[in-house]
Amino acid sequence: MSAASPIPYHPSVEQPRTDEDDIHAQMLVTFAKIQNTTFEDYGRAVRGVHAKAHGLLVGRLEVLDDLPPTLAQGLFATPGSYEAVLRLSTNPGDILDDSVSTPRGLALKIIGVEGERLEGVEGTTQDFVMANAPAFTAPDDAAFLKSLKLLAATTDTPQVFKKAFSAVLRGVETVLESLGTKSPTLISLGGHPETHILGETFYSQVPLRWGDYVAKVAVAPVSPELTALTGASLTVNGKPDGLREAVTGFFAEHEGVWELRAQLRTDEETMPVEDASKPWPEKQSPYVAVARLTVPRQDAWSEDKVRRIDDGFAFNPWHALAAHRPLGSIMRARRAAYPASAGFRAEHSGCPIHEPGGSRLSN
Repeated sequence: MSAASPIPYHPSVEQPRTDEDDIHAQMLVTFAKIQNTTFEDYGRAVRGVHAKAHGLLVGRLEVLDDLPPTLAQGLFATPGSYEAVLRLSTNPGDILDDSVSTPRGLALKIIGVEGERLEGVEGTTQDFVMANAPAFTAPDDAAFLKSLKLLAATTDTPQVFKKAFSAVLRGVETVLESLGTKSPTLISLGGHPETHILGETFYSQVPLRWGDYVAKVAVAPVSPELTALTGASLTVNGKPDGLREAVTGFFAEHEGVWELRAQLRTDEETMPVEDASKPWPEKQSPYVAVARLTVPRQDAWSEDKVRRIDDGFAFNPWHALAAHRPLGSIMRARRAAYPASAGFRAEHSGCPIHEPGGSRLSN
């Protein structure tokens, strides 16, 4: 770990702006536009972002023994074993062929977590919502709203144009990466490299309270079968659901093991809370393993899992212990937007959104 000591949490780490309520209200309108458009197109309600899932998995999270006090916080204060649900996705709010290559997401729901909850939050789950880049594409909710409005304006664009645009963007992104740089904007618009989703490391991108401290979270592959897929090319041309087929094929043959890691905030200047677009330097504070996530061989996609998990669950970082309160502008925007998105799905699909009870998914 870094020699620097982690900075203690204090409510003053957040600095809400006075216009946030207005920004959030515009977000709700924009999400509703996306969801109404896709509902008319598909005849069913889907999420406002990360609408398409590529794998629905059930596994176990094991909190590691003998964590140092700075890491042994909240859910991770004591060793324990929890059932976990994973949803792999890509970020658009419409269901696109996988040849429109966009950033990937991992939503993780840990079940049966006891302890003080955030105010007004029921249940016993702890959710982490992550994407495969260490920082968010926008610094704050106002900037994200602009991107969201662009997504809303293009939600009904025919796929043939999105596929062509994605191919051009991937070409530009490949050139940029050959020069040692990346463009989060190009990647988010469809220029993501065509690689295997199971080789990705996923990041919370934005911080949360880590008990007495503040941290970001990552989930990184560690089993050899998964790490072999990091950066591995995956051709999905002619395969509208190529990513899903790849995930299903993998878990028909292998188990997958990841580490859940925490990056403690040790520097106020280089590790901002309110600017979500700034990666925290890992040289100053590396990600350190706090738990192991194991997913056994299973059917990664089935009608039953779609009904119970994809349709029946909402993944929300505000489904959390008080010790893991989400922090910063983007997280505050999610507190407003995510319940509205889930409510739209519940209202239009006739499938109530619920949190799993007790300590097991089957409850």
